[in-house]
Amino acid sequence: MLDLGQSFAISGAKEGLFAPYKVQTFDKIPEGQKEPTGLWVNDYGGYVSIGCDAKQIKTCPTSFADLLKPEYKGQVAMNGNPTEAGSAFAGVYAAAIAGGGSFDDIGPGIEFFKKLKDAGNYNPVETTPATIEKGETKISIDWDYNNAAYAPQMAAKGIDWKVNVPTDGKYFQMYAQAVNKDAPHPAAARLWQEYLYSAEGQNLYLKGFARPVLLPAMTADGTVDKALAELLPKVEGTPTFPTSEQVDAAKAKLATDWDAAISG
Repeated sequence: MLDLGQSFAISGAKEGLFAPYKVQTFDKIPEGQKEPTGLWVNDYGGYVSIGCDAKQIKTCPTSFADLLKPEYKGQVAMNGNPTEAGSAFAGVYAAAIAGGGSFDDIGPGIEFFKKLKDAGNYNPVETTPATIEKGETKISIDWDYNNAAYAPQMAAKGIDWKVNVPTDGKYFQMYAQAVNKDAPHPAAARLWQEYLYSAEGQNLYLKGFARPVLLPAMTADGTVDKALAELLPKVEGTPTFPTSEQVDAAKAKLATDWDAAISG
């Protein structure tokens, strides 16, 4: 089995790397979240979010615009470098949307982080549970399932970690599963897929604060774990998704412009 980012799921299918397989719940998976023949199928995802140590930060930010306020000087970190880490790349994409950009124009996102650095608010330390515990990353841009998972970990250490999906830059992405065309045990791979896309498997994603692809269908048929669903960070609206070509173009621009924006 392969667990893949969306852009590689699409390119890998074009390269003939995967074997088609449709799980029993295939028809319940929304269009656009699967390759029509079953070469890849999205399984879970999340929104870009802003995590915040509410005991150290008086008012936690709820938007990208908030992050530019002088009260957050030296506080705003990310989970990795956006030219390498998927969550950080998504953070720049979300900032672009918040700043008037689009899936075709990540430039405003790069400009936002330049402004953040020039204002002295950008924190280059990469977020981990350890940096949160030490107080090195008091505000962190990351997937909501990562930030939400930190909350109970940090609560045990006396830290009140709050999570907000930014009101001005909603960016959602899903990850995909595919069967390796050359899998040594192809039946085992297919059985694993059946488990992941069962109600039990999908609810386990919820347990990790991720949003399973079958969440709408399971909500409708009553198989969703309602208590776990209630723990997800709140967000309004229906997410849209960039194409693989848009993502590739955005990554190419980041590779060219990011270092100059942050170090310049």
